[in-house]
Amino acid sequence: MEDYICMEKNFLSLIKTRRSVRAYKSEPVPSKALDAVLEAGTYAPTGGGHQSPTIIAITDPKYRREIAKLNAEVMGSNTDPYYGAPVVILVLADGSASTFVEDGSCVLENMMLAAHALGLGTVWVHREREIFDSESGKALLREWKLPETLRGVGAIALGYPAQEAGQPAARKQNYIVRI
Repeated sequence: MEDYICMEKNFLSLIKTRRSVRAYKSEPVPSKALDAVLEAGTYAPTGGGHQSPTIIAITDPKYRREIAKLNAEVMGSNTDPYYGAPVVILVLADGSASTFVEDGSCVLENMMLAAHALGLGTVWVHREREIFDSESGKALLREWKLPETLRGVGAIALGYPAQEAGQPAARKQNYIVRI
C-alpha cells in the first residue's frame, strides 16, 4: 500500500505542475521522447474500447507550416497557433463513433501528461475540427492516405519550453460538490 501512496502523490504532483506552454525552443524533440508521448496516447480510454482516434505526429517542416497556416486561417490570423513548437500532434477520430470527441480528448490529455513527465512542454490547440471538415483538410487526409471520415478533435504543440511555466491559478470555490 505504501508504494501505491507514493505513486499517487507523484502522479498528482505531475498533474498539479503541468502548465500550458506558449513559447518553444527550436530544439528538436528526440525520437525516443516523441515515441513515448505518442505511445501514451494509445493507452487512453476510448468508448467501448474501439480506439476511434488517429494520432498524427507532424515533424516535417512543410506540413508543420501548412497545418499552422490552415489553423491560423480558421482564426482569421497569420500568427503561428502552435507557438513555434517543433512538433504538432494532431488527434483526429472516426466521426461515426458516438464518443469520438471524448476519445480524442483522453488521448490528448495522456500525451500532455507524458510530455510533462519527460520535461517537454505542450499546449492544447483547437480548430482541428474546422480544418479537417474543410476541403483543404480533406485534401491533406487524402495526401496522407487517411480516411476522409476522420474528424478533428484537437492538437498539441510539443517541444522544449522557452520559458519557465507560471504558477497555477487558484482553484475556484465550489469546484467540487459532494452529495
